[in-house]
Amino acid sequence: MKIIIIDDDIFVSEALKTILEINEDITVSATGSDGREALELYRKFRPDVLLMDIRMKEMNGLDASAAVLKEFPDARILLLTTFSDDEYIVKALKLGAKGYLLKQDYNSLLPSIRAVCTGQSVFGNEIMSKIPGYIQSDTEDKTDFSYEEYDISPREQDVIRLIAEGMSNKEIASRLFLSEGTVRNYLSSILSKLGLRDRTQVAVFYYRHK
Repeated sequence: MKIIIIDDDIFVSEALKTILEINEDITVSATGSDGREALELYRKFRPDVLLMDIRMKEMNGLDASAAVLKEFPDARILLLTTFSDDEYIVKALKLGAKGYLLKQDYNSLLPSIRAVCTGQSVFGNEIMSKIPGYIQSDTEDKTDFSYEEYDISPREQDVIRLIAEGMSNKEIASRLFLSEGTVRNYLSSILSKLGLRDRTQVAVFYYRHK
């Protein structure tokens, strides 16, 4: 697994690099100190995961994420910060970043990177529970909506609702008496029909049209 680290604190970058490269299957291909370097390094190394700070002087991680995702829509970006800032989280969700992690939560770093590498989102239950509040203003003027427009079956609607509640595929499978493989198939179908990128965007979609 190839990782790029972007952080304006060289000590943080080196600490993250050391922590990650203890694992034999992880290689830190490059480190950068500003968001402006993110796109250049991404083009050069095409990492499996881009691990990037948000608060940086010249270009912040959110603007850098937007630039990377514009050129590489499938980029897997995990944003790091020292603050659980609602404004940052909202922007990260809208951009399509795969995750948002607090720097001090070192225990979650490696599993979060592995999850992001497989296409999962790692905003966590605390952040997922805030999604309705984040998008409340977006729903005030919403028009009438029907899942039939998207050919979403009743069972797929059940899966969407449970994703929005923050459940994992395993938990959804248990709740709906399905196999995890079947749930994954439903999720793939839902993403395709709705033109979405990941389960976090599914949750946002659900609350916007609830």
